[in-house]
Amino acid sequence: MRIALLSPIAWRTPPEHYGPWESIVSLLAEGLVEKGVDVTLFAAGNSVTKAKLHSICPVGYEEDKSIYPKVWECLHISEVFENANEYDLIHNHFDFLPLSYSQLVSTPVICTIHGFSSPEILPVYEKYNEKVEYIAISNADRHPNLKYLKTIYHGIDLRQFTFKPEHGGYLLFFGRIHPDKGTKEAIEIAKKSRMKLILAGIIQDGPYFRNEVKPCLDGKNFEYIGSVNPLQRDSLLGGAYALLHPINFNEPFGLSVIESMACGTPVIANNRGSMGELIQDKRNGYLVSDVREAVNAVREIPSIDRNYCRRTIEKTFTAEHMVNNYMEAYNMVLEKNE
Repeated sequence: MRIALLSPIAWRTPPEHYGPWESIVSLLAEGLVEKGVDVTLFAAGNSVTKAKLHSICPVGYEEDKSIYPKVWECLHISEVFENANEYDLIHNHFDFLPLSYSQLVSTPVICTIHGFSSPEILPVYEKYNEKVEYIAISNADRHPNLKYLKTIYHGIDLRQFTFKPEHGGYLLFFGRIHPDKGTKEAIEIAKKSRMKLILAGIIQDGPYFRNEVKPCLDGKNFEYIGSVNPLQRDSLLGGAYALLHPINFNEPFGLSVIESMACGTPVIANNRGSMGELIQDKRNGYLVSDVREAVNAVREIPSIDRNYCRRTIEKTFTAEHMVNNYMEAYNMVLEKNE
């Protein structure tokens, strides 16, 4: 089986800090190689992989602002499809644009839909519905107008997440600093709970950070530490009392949620999008609807068994589970196209 994996090029695959899509593609590529699959990873040139690396863009365009994203995205995507006859299957993780190339080649295409950035992109997915095989990353993120091959949850490498049996002493916000992610609400929850809050993640909305977040930072009770690497992530998540995830949008998946639970740390999340598929209310975290309910949940965190949080991830959300599910999907598509 010869697979072409098309990764985004915003960041290196795997990313050194932020880059959730690139992180998933990396885990999938390495897992497939371990199973003996012939994998070519189309990614930024500074990517690290045991697969064959095929690169056009030298580094991620978020890592080098001199790289013009649209130009290099076009060069990157076209490189895959111009070499399509070398592969049994092309697996797209690059959103909607590669779909417009899919009917120009005979090689079947699978597309993992990592959420819909805007309703405006839906017509592209609708045009190639049933021509490209779609994978959903949660049942909540399935669009009623589209046909899906299956839902495959993201997985993580448990070796990167150290289980901590004891509750830590601070609350943690771990994600993009953006209104969608509820950074302001996390601060409000921590204030009302009278607990320290550490915030980590890239600043995706500068005015929001300056107006809603920065004025609250005092370096003691409210601290922003920026984007963190995998070692820092492990320590932060494991040392937290709880992860706050007060999202204001329908989250397609939520990697930080399963990463937190892998360390044993419960999650308090607004019950939107995929949260009900990741969190078992009152068992490995709390599903809430507003700040008031979240504050109440903070008080109940000691009743959560951190061992159970870890077992939840071991059972369903490992990289091995993810890779096996994709192998099944590949075989389904190849059998259909024989």
